[in-house]
Amino acid sequence: MAPLATTPSQTVGPFFEFALLHEGWSADAVAPQTPGAVVLAGRVLDGDGQPVPDAMLEIWQAEPDGAIGGGRGLFARVGTDADGAFAFTTVKPGSVAGPDGRPQAPHIAMSVFARGVLQRLATRVYFPDEEQANATDPVLSAIGDPEARAALVARPEGAARLGFDVRLQGEGETPFFDV
Repeated sequence: MAPLATTPSQTVGPFFEFALLHEGWSADAVAPQTPGAVVLAGRVLDGDGQPVPDAMLEIWQAEPDGAIGGGRGLFARVGTDADGAFAFTTVKPGSVAGPDGRPQAPHIAMSVFARGVLQRLATRVYFPDEEQANATDPVLSAIGDPEARAALVARPEGAARLGFDVRLQGEGETPFFDV
């Protein structure tokens, strides 16, 4: 008898809402009344531009002073609603050094989990008021397509609100990183 071949991973969910989005997890990396708090909000859309109502997103970032080690750094998790919408409350992180020691622009690391996605998708969210830092960021600089780079910069939507949509595939797809 010939050995059995392995099969590709299969989805068994989505199960985020009842398994991972329970009480105790928060969409607030900081309390809304924190000085400098900003809402990062958007939608998760599929390749046809339709909302993904059962995705889960996580953010992780440095503290405003750039600290990330020793249990510091900020984390939050949220699910999307029926319109694919999500919102986090956070603050602008400080700059951190990359693996090569070069400073990185202030950014938020974002993971996306959704039905049909067998492994998390990793992306970044950059701040629109950091043009100079964004221009020299080693990760953004490594992306050759200017439209793809621009897709990683949040949109200002008011005094304390930034917009950032996640497009899983197709036209305007969010750049994802192999990490």
